[in-house]
Amino acid sequence: MSHRLDLDGYLQRIGFTREPRVDVATLRALATAHIAAIPFENLDPLLRTPVSVDLAAIEHKLVYSQRGGYCFEQNGLFLAVLRAIGFDVSGLIARVLWNKPEDAEVAQTHMLLRVEVEGESWLADVGFGSMALGGALRLVVDEAQPTSLEPFRLITDGTQWRTQALVRDEWRTLYRFRLQDAERIDYVVANHFTSTYPESHFLHSLIVARTLADRRLGLRNREFVVHALGQESVRRTLQTTEEIKRVLEEQFGLRLPVSSLLDATLDALPMPETV
Repeated sequence: MSHRLDLDGYLQRIGFTREPRVDVATLRALATAHIAAIPFENLDPLLRTPVSVDLAAIEHKLVYSQRGGYCFEQNGLFLAVLRAIGFDVSGLIARVLWNKPEDAEVAQTHMLLRVEVEGESWLADVGFGSMALGGALRLVVDEAQPTSLEPFRLITDGTQWRTQALVRDEWRTLYRFRLQDAERIDYVVANHFTSTYPESHFLHSLIVARTLADRRLGLRNREFVVHALGQESVRRTLQTTEEIKRVLEEQFGLRLPVSSLLDATLDALPMPETV
């Protein structure tokens, strides 16, 4: 029996008060509200708690328990939301290249969405952490497109596509992908790899991000950073576990999971490397 999404509960969670419609304006507004309200976070893998990609589990965690999640949870929920509203949407899968060489050999570990609306194809992605897409991108080649923060663009060699963001006057690639619908089992396998593979960075580093209207918030282990649009980034090292927990609750809006391992895991996080 398939799970029925609580659309009203989701809209309340992200603070969306308008009547959702099947149009581009709604798609962009929902994506922007989602990334502001539901942070990217990897507390479950870090605490060795299994990550489920079943919709009921995702909804309970992200909507009712005031938690966040990573791409398979974030975009899995967003896909269900868009379908419940009436959008024609399908899932894609990508290879992450952020902070990696353009030709790096990497596994398919990222979920994004393709949406057909108002006679055009669009891409939506509420699950890319520190560079979450505020809004949506038209599926067109080499055209700088405004988002809620940085401009984004898509490029292609005719087979593979790349999503890029303009960061400090440089186009940087987030990931590469093909326009072939992914099947659910693709996400099940990729999620298992991402959340259990011994070398996965999600098992060894605390990674949290939230994208607001004028700034991006990030936490990597003990380094808390605020990237305000058009300003120098502000960084702060969180010295104690209590500081980390306070930032997670107050800046990212998280309700921390009940786990006997939480304090010990946060205590063990390394300090930022000094240059």
